[in-house]
Amino acid sequence: MLSLLRTRRWLGFTLLVIVVIVAFGLLSRWQWSRAEEHRQERIALAQALAQAPVAFAELPDEPEEWLPVTVTGTYGDAQAAVRKRPLNGTNGFWVMTPMSTASGLTVWVNRGWIPVSGDALSTPELPAPPTGTVEVSGLLRYYEDVDPEVNAGLPAGQITAPGLAALPEVPQPAAAYVQLVSSSPEQDGLTVIPPPEAEMDESRNISYAVQWALFAMVAIVGWFFFLRREAREDADIASKEKEHAWISD
Repeated sequence: MLSLLRTRRWLGFTLLVIVVIVAFGLLSRWQWSRAEEHRQERIALAQALAQAPVAFAELPDEPEEWLPVTVTGTYGDAQAAVRKRPLNGTNGFWVMTPMSTASGLTVWVNRGWIPVSGDALSTPELPAPPTGTVEVSGLLRYYEDVDPEVNAGLPAGQITAPGLAALPEVPQPAAAYVQLVSSSPEQDGLTVIPPPEAEMDESRNISYAVQWALFAMVAIVGWFFFLRREAREDADIASKEKEHAWISD
């Protein structure tokens, strides 16, 4: 086998196998790191959700995301539909509505989800929020970073992401928004958006990491198998040539 490894063909093949093994190893390591990130996110989410609700006006300076909060105020009229937000395999919109509070802050509330209806160039009719004073229980969310220019050309009332730069201007906007879980009085026509617990499950990444590691093992076993088979074939040919030479003599 050592003589085969010194041939140009096997040197090239061995180098290729080494590159493949390193690539599979790096992919496996990356999936393990992604699994750890998802595990940490899942733990942080569970810890945040387990805390007692905090009034929005009493939040600390740097509250953690997904913290249960309550906010009381009156809804405004400047609603916005966040496009391309699927739920349970169906495409739809998030409905964002500003709420004016007694402290003077305006808190954007993600009131829920509605499915797509009609064509892509039209904005669906957004359910009206409850009137009067409304108390919302929900989860604290941070705005997404978004370039306001990405909304150019979209149908009126639609935005690409829940970011302050994309949402309609309101007086004294809060530094975070609320994802509604329940409200009093209750609202109609919207589906409450669940926390992304399934998206933070690390089992899929672990499965991929194991698969890439197995692919690397297959590459090693395959390299050894073909090397050994060719060495045996060469040995058989050499043995037959010696036998034929002995008979000829």
